[in-house]
Amino acid sequence: MELKRVVVTGLGALTPIGNTVSEYWKSLVDGVSGAEPITLYDASKFKTQFACEVKGFHVEEHMDRKEARKLDRFSQFAVVCADEAVKDAGLNLDTLNKDKAGVIWASGIGGLGTFFDEVMNFASGDGTPRYNPFFIPKMIADIAAGHIGMKYGFRGPNYCTVSACASSSHALMDAFNLIRLNKAIVFVVGGSEAAVNQAGMGGFNSMKALSERNDDPKTASRPFDKDRDGFVLGEGAGAIILEEYEHAKARGAKIYCELAGSGASADAYHLTAPHPEGLGVILVLNNALEDAGLQPTDVDYINVHGTSTPLGDVAELKAIQHVFGDHAYTMNISSTKSMTGHLLGAAGAIEAVATILSVYHDTVPPTINHFTDDENIDPKLNLTFNKAQFRPIRAALSNTFGFGGHNATVIFKKID
Repeated sequence: MELKRVVVTGLGALTPIGNTVSEYWKSLVDGVSGAEPITLYDASKFKTQFACEVKGFHVEEHMDRKEARKLDRFSQFAVVCADEAVKDAGLNLDTLNKDKAGVIWASGIGGLGTFFDEVMNFASGDGTPRYNPFFIPKMIADIAAGHIGMKYGFRGPNYCTVSACASSSHALMDAFNLIRLNKAIVFVVGGSEAAVNQAGMGGFNSMKALSERNDDPKTASRPFDKDRDGFVLGEGAGAIILEEYEHAKARGAKIYCELAGSGASADAYHLTAPHPEGLGVILVLNNALEDAGLQPTDVDYINVHGTSTPLGDVAELKAIQHVFGDHAYTMNISSTKSMTGHLLGAAGAIEAVATILSVYHDTVPPTINHFTDDENIDPKLNLTFNKAQFRPIRAALSNTFGFGGHNATVIFKKID
């Protein structure tokens, strides 16, 4: 059968460096860091006392206070962000075939804040169970997709993908394939995460995964820098409207770009560490290129996973050099996590938004906070340090890799 083409017609963003798409994009191009001391709880006894929090978010500005109490913070982010994307796409909800409109919304952890609060409340009592009746429906990771679907009456496929930090990219991949196979015409796709709390920070600190640069939070996320010491935890959401090309064209939709291909693989190596030779990443890059029908030389930019960890940054670049050969030196590579921090299950969503806008605007956001070269990284690679660069971008990749060895890559290209 002939596969349908899939395009991007709407975007939403709620991030540590901007609560709308326009604010987010401006901060990316300007190289703004979202890392600051934690305000959501008292972090004075924690090894890491800073994070990339969403700033100035007041849920009562977006929904009724009574309704908001039924949603964990990650679901609040999801509903608000999805709404921006739906409005941006200009979808006519009165005429849209809602049986063919779906939602695939990712989260790596789900309602961790709700879980923590409810368990702490029980532990501080006399042993009598007094749990909020919304405890379970606030906590479960799939519930954000449910809320979005109910808000718009979308009756198409509706579920959550969970693969740690690759979750949102897998959501994009699933929606892409369902539209290609004519199982749907429109999807709200994205991811949200709200794990900046005592349990999230404490857990990642115990793994020694987080930067502990408490004296200088804004420069703590420094992918590819010799002195990087771990990632910075972030929160927020990203939303993308994927649509079948002919359907979008017929209604005169604004088209940002085409989702051309995707790939998935596993490292099958370690719980948290990447394969040192990047074997799983090599496989996922090749899978994505093959799916898109592109040659390595067709790609002008890669938004890398680039978390600012000692092992992960080097392994990813090794894999890129293996797949792209000499062309790796003519591409741009950058890690927007240097600005947003690491949004875990929402990382793929906000980084896909960044990649889409890069293709649309022919602009590469920088990798900020580079101070010292790492002798283990090829200095001839253009890692777009500290300043945005402007160049034609025909096609761009977005990489996300999750604990457990989950790898996902999506490819966006200019619409023909």
